[in-house]
Amino acid sequence: QGFKDNLHAVFCLAENAVGPRATRPDDIHVLYSGKTVEINNTDAEGRLILADGVAYACKDLGADIILDMATLTGAQGIATGKYHAAVLTNNEEWEKACVKAGRNCGDLVHPLVYCPELHFSEFTSAVADMKNSVADRDNSPSSCAGLFIASHIGFDWPGVWVHIDIAAPVHAGERATGYGVALLLSLFGGASEDPLLNLVSPLGCNGDSPPEEMERDSKRRRLV
Repeated sequence: QGFKDNLHAVFCLAENAVGPRATRPDDIHVLYSGKTVEINNTDAEGRLILADGVAYACKDLGADIILDMATLTGAQGIATGKYHAAVLTNNEEWEKACVKAGRNCGDLVHPLVYCPELHFSEFTSAVADMKNSVADRDNSPSSCAGLFIASHIGFDWPGVWVHIDIAAPVHAGERATGYGVALLLSLFGGASEDPLLNLVSPLGCNGDSPPEEMERDSKRRRLV
């Protein structure tokens, strides 16, 4: 799409299989960030490689904007429903941008509570920097799962971190919906050379467009 900035895609993949080196309850892992994680829930395994992914993007790629997207929690469907993915971010402008990008492209998004000072204590461990699953599943578990990932770049990291939990809207019955492709194109479209993506991107716009531009844009929308 003629992307003009330095863009990396990091795929956080692992074979989830039983074997002699499989993760077991009470194991302590040292993640790529250097932080130690006590395993208290072997079903909360995806966040371990996502945490390594964002740490790699920060340390090795020098990214100043990190967006991680995954089918992370079943609780996402309870928090924001079947049609809206959940967004958690350390930047209010990007939270609004994600919501607007979703409305522009049809991949709907709704914010989660971002409050690490109240929620990250759910991961407190007596033997490691953190556990990998919350103590109380009734205390905003989708937010907490995202905070686990963020903790591996640090809550004081000066860049933009965006976490999008797409567990529910990626499927309709037994079929995949392709959710997320349009959202990313819309969200980052302002940095591409594609005129349509420039039009739908919520970032890089300063105020309302002049009337003549709005009229021209509406004509272009009718043509698409």
